[in-house]
Amino acid sequence: MVVREAELSFDASAYGRYVADVYDETYAYLTPDSAVQVLAELAEGGPVCEFGIGTGRLALPLVERGLTVAGIEGSSDMVAGLRSKAGGDRIDVAVGDFTHTRVPGDFALVLLAFNTVFALPDQAAQVACFRNAAAHLRPGGRFVVEAWVPDPAAFRNGSALRPVRVAEDEVLLEAALLHPAEQRMTTTKVRLTAGGVHLLPANHRYAWPAELDLMAELAGLRREHRWAGWTRLPFGDDSREHVSVYRRADSA
Repeated sequence: MVVREAELSFDASAYGRYVADVYDETYAYLTPDSAVQVLAELAEGGPVCEFGIGTGRLALPLVERGLTVAGIEGSSDMVAGLRSKAGGDRIDVAVGDFTHTRVPGDFALVLLAFNTVFALPDQAAQVACFRNAAAHLRPGGRFVVEAWVPDPAAFRNGSALRPVRVAEDEVLLEAALLHPAEQRMTTTKVRLTAGGVHLLPANHRYAWPAELDLMAELAGLRREHRWAGWTRLPFGDDSREHVSVYRRADSA
């Protein structure tokens, strides 16, 4: 398969340079089964395009279910990880910034999972991402966004340190600084194993669910569902994450 290089408006490859070599083992505890089941149902047998496809955590199980999958990824290092896996050569990937990079075709479903919408640097880029998703969708197609719900109260004096995973052979921590005036977080995950310490930096421009809804409206999408996670539990006041499904407004 051909990987097409696109001009990047910001350094979309930075995250992958830090994490690609340890991404799969760091997030091996995240089982994709519930997400893949929901996504396969929402796609209704049609083709899927994943923004931020990474090393294929969700894309490859969707291919195994018989769906056609394409993707956009900022990091060629992450794409190399995808290509090294069985079935990875069956996925057409464009390397670029998913605010504007296109892959050919019209899709039944566009996916932006695992908080990746917050990797974009500002609100304008996030709005552009929603518009790019809508441009990839066929009539009636769906855009699915998985993200956490911002919780500034979790920060003390503008900073936080929290455990992400504690196991016998690994400890994964996240240190974060909050910049509320610009709705940004500067974060670094610290992975401790017997092999040493690995730092995984990432920046976030966070947005509340209602703000994402407005971005969808600007892109000609309407919200169809919002759940508290991939198990499709109702979203409520105590929900700390959400899966939001938006549909092209020209759907039946």
